[in-house]
Amino acid sequence: MKIAIIGGGIGGLCAAVTLQKQGFSVQVFEANPTFLPVGAGIGIGSNALQALMEIGVGEDVFANGHVLHTQVFQDEFGKTLNTIDFTVLKKLYGQENITIHRADLHRTLLEALEPNTLHFNKKCISVDQSDTQVTVHFEDGTTVTADLLIAADGIHSSIRQQLVPDSLPKYAGYTCWRGITENRGRVDEYTSTELWSTQGRFGMAPMKNGLVYWFACINTTARNPQFQHLTSQEIGDLFHHFPEVVHNIITTTPFENILHHDISDIKPLRQFAFGRVVLLGDAAHATTPNMGQGAGQAIEDAIVLGNGFKQFEHVDKVLAFYEQKRVARTAKVIRLSRQIGATAQIQFRPLAGVRDFLFSFIPSKVLMGRLKFLFDVKLK
Repeated sequence: MKIAIIGGGIGGLCAAVTLQKQGFSVQVFEANPTFLPVGAGIGIGSNALQALMEIGVGEDVFANGHVLHTQVFQDEFGKTLNTIDFTVLKKLYGQENITIHRADLHRTLLEALEPNTLHFNKKCISVDQSDTQVTVHFEDGTTVTADLLIAADGIHSSIRQQLVPDSLPKYAGYTCWRGITENRGRVDEYTSTELWSTQGRFGMAPMKNGLVYWFACINTTARNPQFQHLTSQEIGDLFHHFPEVVHNIITTTPFENILHHDISDIKPLRQFAFGRVVLLGDAAHATTPNMGQGAGQAIEDAIVLGNGFKQFEHVDKVLAFYEQKRVARTAKVIRLSRQIGATAQIQFRPLAGVRDFLFSFIPSKVLMGRLKFLFDVKLK
């Protein structure tokens, strides 16, 4: 079987590694002209590490990552509202939560591919299919025909929008800056911290090699020109009301290490497979980043799809298995992540006060219990 994958991001590469290890002929087509080692830090949950271990790259990913033991939530004055103990994940599921530079995860997957698998400057503009084959049309005028097409071309997937025209990204109501800078002892070595206020939200987490990853979100209209192209100092000034460490981390981040995006997701889809075309990763279930599960859910997709081919010979049964495992689970992540974001981004001060008061009384075990479905993942 010949399999074509559109999109050389984490989901597409993970799918390629998974399927090549099973002996399939796989080619990946990426719209960008080259692999650029850019991006911010990301979280890889215990669930995603479990999946990566199955395809033989988990140890390398773990070696490039940094373990998190605790998640702390604070108010704008730095008062702790609640904590989550991540160390129980190792005891329960055998893997831990880590942070990693997106480029390091990307590179690890690239190195696990067979030579000449990835092709650049290949922007897909449309697909058409018969009962047994799919033809991909690229912007450069070339075409590729395969027995199965995996669309892993992100939240703005042209393939998804061709198949489901009303599946356009939905703005979540806030914009976000992300960056990486030197830690310099400003962030606890094993603790991820998130601070909430009515004027914005800030998160910071340690990474390997003495680095810290941070994000800063503020409610605004989509594509607000006021927040485009801000300097590190200007971004820091937006969050001056937080403890001094927040302003310090932002303003000491080199401008070239800062990314800025409006935050969006897509309405959960009812199906991921359309004949011989299957959606994967953000193309299938783009979510807001509030649960740190964007990469993790794409990785799960890839391993589940691969496990489907181990169990079934006919493609239709493989794709039915994939949908049965992935559609409801990823829809739950999308909804819960949007709910968490809306709660954390509350601007009305009295309502925020009630949120903080009630949140402080929720036992940590209850918070972890709400996430149990994430880590207790069934990949087969």
